[in-house]
Amino acid sequence: MASKLVYLAIASALVAYYFYLPLPENVEEGWKVMFIDSILRTMSHVAQLSDRLGISYYTDIGMLIMSSGNVPPISDENVTVTDTAFNNVPVRLFVPKKPSNALRRAVIYFHGGGWCTGSPAMKPYDLLSRWIADRLNAVVVSVDYRLAPAHPFPVPFEDSYATAKYFLQKEILEKYNVDPDRICVSGDSAGANLAAAVTQQLQDDNEVKVKPKIQALIYPALQTIDLDTPSYRDNSHMPYLNRKSMARFWSVYFANDSLLTEAMQSNTHVSSESNHLIKFANWSNLLPEELKRDHLYRSPQSGGSQFLKAYPGIADPRAAPLLVADEKLSKLPRTYILTCMYDVLRDDGFMYITRLKHAGVEVIHDHYDNAFHGMLLFITWPTDLSLGLRMVNNYINWLNENL
Repeated sequence: MASKLVYLAIASALVAYYFYLPLPENVEEGWKVMFIDSILRTMSHVAQLSDRLGISYYTDIGMLIMSSGNVPPISDENVTVTDTAFNNVPVRLFVPKKPSNALRRAVIYFHGGGWCTGSPAMKPYDLLSRWIADRLNAVVVSVDYRLAPAHPFPVPFEDSYATAKYFLQKEILEKYNVDPDRICVSGDSAGANLAAAVTQQLQDDNEVKVKPKIQALIYPALQTIDLDTPSYRDNSHMPYLNRKSMARFWSVYFANDSLLTEAMQSNTHVSSESNHLIKFANWSNLLPEELKRDHLYRSPQSGGSQFLKAYPGIADPRAAPLLVADEKLSKLPRTYILTCMYDVLRDDGFMYITRLKHAGVEVIHDHYDNAFHGMLLFITWPTDLSLGLRMVNNYINWLNENL
């Protein structure tokens, strides 16, 4: 009996050690956050083991797990849902059934997932699009762009841009009864990266006569130059996106290169050829003082010339929208940016806000000081979080008031 108790105590300690994660005091539903994080970490560990054993790529396991919760395009009493294609790019289209005497608004949405996982068919994204379509009486185009590593940069961007450009044509807007003056480009995480890059490129495309009225970026990934900002340091082990995972996502976006992943983790992936871009992501000049705290700025080390030559996308604004000049930023529409305190990407959002404001762009900043990356995905049972639901509600309310 005594030995069984010892084994039980050891097993309990191991389980507690694995599931328990120290969290900031202001985090809501802490035990639920830890439970969800433990599930995600388990999936990540399985994916890493599979990758090391040569069974499958790390991202393949992640995609398999995430797609297991996909839902079919089922219409309901409020919204007609169909899977179709715009310019040969798959999209999930949400059209409200509510009668309207006026032209409808529209939202072009790009899902997150590190450019290598996710789809509009995931239950949280399907539900989010339904809510937007119903509450705003708006057409929602949720884009199913091709994913890395099978389709590395610039393919996800090109798919995203092709879809937006197609939808913004006068005849397509007329087909769906959409007001050309009331269109939003939006996305979360990697999708917010694509949304920001697409919105920038649309401004300079003379073939596109209809421009977005607003853009809405939810915890966006915006720069590749410096992965050693205060938020990367402070939140390196926070749920639901840590520093190692973000370096891996960036690396996979350009190429499935483990050496690039390691270099990005150590912030040694840039070279002297990219020194002129450092000013666009210099957090010592762009972050508010309260986020700098006791952090000392260390300029990214030059030593990664081989990576920039092999993967020039690292310095391409279509992959890193923060790296464009101020004159290009000045053309952008009113912008909503959501950031979370305990997110490695927090400072990307803050730096973009500073630069947009300096360029004369109106910015609405919705910051949550008790939240993690990826919260908008936690809106369906059993992984629903009250803060995630409030975020979605606030985001949709902003769209309703500004679109």
